[in-house]
Amino acid sequence: MIGKHFIGGTWCDSRGSGTIPVRSPDDGAVFAELARGGADDIDAAVAAARTAFEGEWGRTPAVERGRILARTARLIEANAEELAGIEARDCGKPMKQARADITAVARYFEFYGGAADKFHGEQIPYLEGYTVMVKRDPRGVTGHIIPWNYPAQMFGRTIGGSLAAGNACVLKPAEEACLSVLRLTELLQEAGLPAGALNVVTGYGEEAGAALANHPGIDFISFTGSPEVGTLVQQASAAHHRGCTLELGGKSPQIVFEDADFAKALPYITNAIVQNAGQTCSAGSRLLVQRAVLDRFVPLLQERFAALRVGASGDDLECGPLISKTQLERVRSYVERAESDGLKLLAEATIADGASPGGYYCAPRLYGPVPADNVLAREEVFGPILSLIPFEDELDAIRLANGGDFGLVAGVWTENGARQMRVANAMRCGQVFVNGYGAGAGIELPFGGVGRSGHGREKGMEALREFTMAKTIVFNHG
Repeated sequence: MIGKHFIGGTWCDSRGSGTIPVRSPDDGAVFAELARGGADDIDAAVAAARTAFEGEWGRTPAVERGRILARTARLIEANAEELAGIEARDCGKPMKQARADITAVARYFEFYGGAADKFHGEQIPYLEGYTVMVKRDPRGVTGHIIPWNYPAQMFGRTIGGSLAAGNACVLKPAEEACLSVLRLTELLQEAGLPAGALNVVTGYGEEAGAALANHPGIDFISFTGSPEVGTLVQQASAAHHRGCTLELGGKSPQIVFEDADFAKALPYITNAIVQNAGQTCSAGSRLLVQRAVLDRFVPLLQERFAALRVGASGDDLECGPLISKTQLERVRSYVERAESDGLKLLAEATIADGASPGGYYCAPRLYGPVPADNVLAREEVFGPILSLIPFEDELDAIRLANGGDFGLVAGVWTENGARQMRVANAMRCGQVFVNGYGAGAGIELPFGGVGRSGHGREKGMEALREFTMAKTIVFNHG
């Protein structure tokens, strides 16, 4: 439902004025409009969520919550091609990536639909004459602010877990890309979600997003985005004495040891930086290669980069455009800095013939060797730019991998089983992949970071722990 909010089970106009243009990353043309929500819309959404939580939705048994989510999963599957087309056009993703994202959204709702009535409390042995149980109660009204890079997936990831736990939700998607979120909301409504259990307000971050983060009627916040905005969200949460989960990005290392299986590693390493045009929090943007095999490994990687093609979402190539002109300018600023710092460009992909000059295209680039203290090796570019960093031995690799401010994901490539365990255990991050990288959407796998990557965990059963609170009840029957 383009141009409207979803509040209290009804599609409605913004209480303010104005709209937000939706531009295609493929050519920069405006093709839709969004409602420009503000504080009044957030107020209405929070009130609707509170009414639902204290009313029909709050009384809905866990098994029925699960059935609604499971029906949503089936509706997503039935409308998968339409949803993928929306996501591709809105985000500039190649269709194969958009289809994979929609498959993941369906799996989120399938997983949380099955988990809703299987997330149990516990009984604690205590003193003679006492029985103690610990319940997991929903937080209440949860606020959700999601980014533009994976709007459909993020919708399933954050809303699926919160609804399964019994919360009522208020969602503010990113203004750059949220059309799939609006269509998915329609499907949840079709699946029988009670009015007010989910409310969606579109708008700018500094208006609707800030109003949601600072709203006193929110009991818990889930935020994914930049560290700078994450700091503001956490400060707002502290002011209201409530919890929050923050997923704030990464500068994830892929560590290639001299005994790695190059043939197996190369496709993963390449895909981990060009997937979604590098606009991925867990992008493997630092490539640590043991110096002893640089001369053998780098030419193979150069060949892969040279073969990559960048084009419009409908061309379904290896890499699509960046999300916006602003993001393109940001990535270009890092490229200019790399050149001014004298970093060597080892390989560059090709922008396909026919790509619109108005589109936001950026060819994937491989730079190296990049000093570990260079800005390209320390800051999250959020584009298809890969930094090659040589290392000497295992201890050096661990030092470099853990040397940055972020700690989200790491990849370890070695055939030595003992080294696999040592290095994986030494990584300071939320996820480590050994001889692989990523696991599809990893629905079941707890996800989150340390340091500047944030705190708290999403996905899997861990998300249900975040979206609930423990209540201890002590019976004295002695």
